[in-house]
Amino acid sequence: MDDDSYNFDDARGWRRYRVLSPGKGIYHDIKRRLPYYWSDITDAFTYRVVAATVRMYFVNLLPALAYTLDMYRRTGEFYGINEALFSSALAAIVFSLLGAQPLTIVGITGLISLFNFTIYDIIDIYDVSLYPRFMVWTSIWAAIFHWLAAIWNLCDYMRYVTDFSSESFGLYVGIIYLIKGVEELVSEFTQRDAVDGFMSCLIAILYFGTIYALERIGQGVLFKPWFRGILADYAYPLGTIFWVGFAQIPGPLKRVSISVLPTTRAFYPTQPRPWLIDFWTLEVKWVFVALPFGFLLMLLFYYDHNVSSITAQAKQYPLKKPGGFHWDFFLLGCTTFVAGIIGLPLPNGLVPQAPVHTDSVTIYETTVKTTATENGDIVEPQVTAVAVVEQRVTHFFMGLALIGTMTGPLLVVLHTMPRAVFAGVFFVVGWGSIESNGITRKLLFLLSERRFVNLSNPLLQLRTSKIGLYLFWQLLGVIVCVAISQTIAAIGFPVLICALIPLRWKILPSMFSVKELSILDALTADNAVVLASLGGKPEMPALKDEDGGNSGRGSEKTRDDDIEHGQPQEATSSLQSFRVALSDELRIRIASVLWVGMTSDTAGRGVGGFDAMQYLVWH
Repeated sequence: MDDDSYNFDDARGWRRYRVLSPGKGIYHDIKRRLPYYWSDITDAFTYRVVAATVRMYFVNLLPALAYTLDMYRRTGEFYGINEALFSSALAAIVFSLLGAQPLTIVGITGLISLFNFTIYDIIDIYDVSLYPRFMVWTSIWAAIFHWLAAIWNLCDYMRYVTDFSSESFGLYVGIIYLIKGVEELVSEFTQRDAVDGFMSCLIAILYFGTIYALERIGQGVLFKPWFRGILADYAYPLGTIFWVGFAQIPGPLKRVSISVLPTTRAFYPTQPRPWLIDFWTLEVKWVFVALPFGFLLMLLFYYDHNVSSITAQAKQYPLKKPGGFHWDFFLLGCTTFVAGIIGLPLPNGLVPQAPVHTDSVTIYETTVKTTATENGDIVEPQVTAVAVVEQRVTHFFMGLALIGTMTGPLLVVLHTMPRAVFAGVFFVVGWGSIESNGITRKLLFLLSERRFVNLSNPLLQLRTSKIGLYLFWQLLGVIVCVAISQTIAAIGFPVLICALIPLRWKILPSMFSVKELSILDALTADNAVVLASLGGKPEMPALKDEDGGNSGRGSEKTRDDDIEHGQPQEATSSLQSFRVALSDELRIRIASVLWVGMTSDTAGRGVGGFDAMQYLVWH
């Protein structure tokens, strides 16, 4: 085996066991990325870095403050604004300077908010004064598990994550954020009066609409490209400044007493305590009670952080520099330890923000695609990602800006921000996760009238019942996770999220054929620079073939290649041989001809030729 490669699949004997080669993944991560360190700085001298720094400052700051408001209300005001800013700045600076993949944004997530106040509810049953020290020991155990997972090369198993679980996780996160936004607005009605509540709802909804509209304009064809880019880059600051100012307009608006962001002294904890928590005074029995909580926290970060890193390095971004999952997870253990002992909410990879960061530093080119028709040419914009500014500067300066936000003058500014704005932030982030989700796209396909579906859509090759069955399992996982998150058992939701991975690999292959799964699902880690750190592309298990039996090929990758190149497979009948030999592309072409003939004869009423077209496309 090549010494420069990182792969266990070709190893023999004891060398094929990852845990018996401790530190191998970390070593290769550092070895691959270190030669690019200087270029990570020099490559940053471009306008994209300036725009991305401003955009990511707001995209990171506003959700972090929104999540902290939730923790502030649900943890006896233990976690406040200064803790959120300190935690986000710590993670940003550490990962920008030392991370193998600095494009992965690290900060406070809504899931750590859920985790923290669920533990608070459990500890409150016994003695709430134990909470700060118990959280420290939970963090210490979690850090130890992080280090062991990284040293034993266990991050390699993230290469088995597919869109089945990552889409379910993304939809779950989006739903939780929407729930948190609604809870924030409900608290305005319960803590104040109806007028204040309705004013908060107005600001939250209009804030969401403003950010959404500005970002959609940036993706459309209105105005000039440079102006669209400005609107998209600065959507958050523009929307935030306007609606914070709107709440301060003198007169009837100003007289409405809506809640604002609570702040404390600059660079001091929210509670009257030192930064370092006296965790060594906790009784020994509680130290070991914290151990399983630390393991669950590691499971959450194992999935959440690594999926964030994978999405930040997705295949649609033309990345050239390698990443490093093992070293970054080891580093996350270090930030978990430091943040824990000083009483900060623990930072980890941000699923919505990480790909936004990569997108912000991606250089796009817009070309014109012309399609000739009988009624004239159809002109459409064709947007292509041509390069990514891979550097450390945006993440680093964002961290410095977060430290600056902890100063007195800027805390005064934050104190003017209505809490309703942060409810709007929940709606923006939550809806963004739902709208772009693959589950949402499949549901819309099932609800769409077939004659208006693009004939190139690969889902047309599948039976509706198969798509529905696949969505059933995804939605079942989402519903169970959302349901358990509303109870005191929410502490166990990381186990449910991780259980979706073996469900995909062990259960679904018995329900779907190779071709069906190749259309419905795909590996989440599909970029070469990502797979290099995870030990290469995994071999999929033997799956059911189209006749319902087991494939003898032993690899979904091999079967996918056969399907892609139209190579005939073994069949038990001449009809089966004909169906497989007839490539998907040819079937679509025949269907298109039939469709044209049908529409000219029946004016699109869906008779005659439509049945033949459906058969060819779906079968």
